[in-house]
Amino acid sequence: MTENAWRPSATIGALQQRARSLASIRTFFAERQVLEVETPLLCHSTATDLHLQSMQVERPFPGAPVYLQTSPEFAMKRLLAAGSGAIYQLCKAFRQDEQGQRHNPEFTMLEWYRPDWSVEQLMAEVEALLRYCLPEDSPALPSAAFARITYRQLFLRELGFDPMRIADETLALNASELLQVELSDMSRDDWLNLLMADCIEPRLQSAVFVTEFPASQASLSRIEKDAEGDPVAHRFELFCLGMEIANGYQELTDAAEQQHRFAADNRQRQLQNRPEIPVDTHLLAALEHGMPDCAGVALGVDRLIMLAQQANSIADVLSFTSDHA
Repeated sequence: MTENAWRPSATIGALQQRARSLASIRTFFAERQVLEVETPLLCHSTATDLHLQSMQVERPFPGAPVYLQTSPEFAMKRLLAAGSGAIYQLCKAFRQDEQGQRHNPEFTMLEWYRPDWSVEQLMAEVEALLRYCLPEDSPALPSAAFARITYRQLFLRELGFDPMRIADETLALNASELLQVELSDMSRDDWLNLLMADCIEPRLQSAVFVTEFPASQASLSRIEKDAEGDPVAHRFELFCLGMEIANGYQELTDAAEQQHRFAADNRQRQLQNRPEIPVDTHLLAALEHGMPDCAGVALGVDRLIMLAQQANSIADVLSFTSDHA
């Protein structure tokens, strides 16, 4: 251990600014009469998504293991089904093996849900939140409204091919050339995600909402047909200064479809020799009872604060990174 390893990674001034940012978020939602809630971070189930790695914790007493949550989504949806109305939560979230300039295994998430709203209305509120929390002269804020572009339009503009209709083999060839890697046994979505992260995201400097993702990337969102007649996920992601800030959905409310997706994820986990995740029966019961139509979004608070402070690393806005906790 070095002599100064005990010190916080952020300056005290940066932490004071962080506190003001958190207060601004709470004021934003208080003015809109959105209820702040708290839900458990240790739960009997967690996200089944293959691209999310949850942290498993052994119980201090006999029983099945529990998981630190990658998001408070499942529990918040149970509150929605119970009649909570519009809700938000500021909490810690945890993801295994995510550490770097923009990642820390323990991070702060803002998640909120708006019953009877569309993703279009929610995107407008996400933009309003950023304009409320960031300085007016922030390089992340364009003078005009945030741009919007579909996933298909984005790939056509930046890489010159249609991600919805390109053949798997052609996609793999194009991707290995663009990424300068040898062909490997990866799925279609793996190639698309790599191209998005390595080739496209760094170019998205001005604030932009990307919409209509491939249906295979629907996660917990509804699926609908786009203008070309192809099935797409009814969701969006917001990018600012080459960094993903938020991920929103027109939420799936069908219990049977949700159970089908959980099962499909676990089948893929079996094929990849990865541990299966216990199905969240509480969420399925809540959906069966009836969750209102709603739009929901998760926003990375540490990244929002990075924008507010024009910080280059997440360590600059955290008291202590996980490797110094």
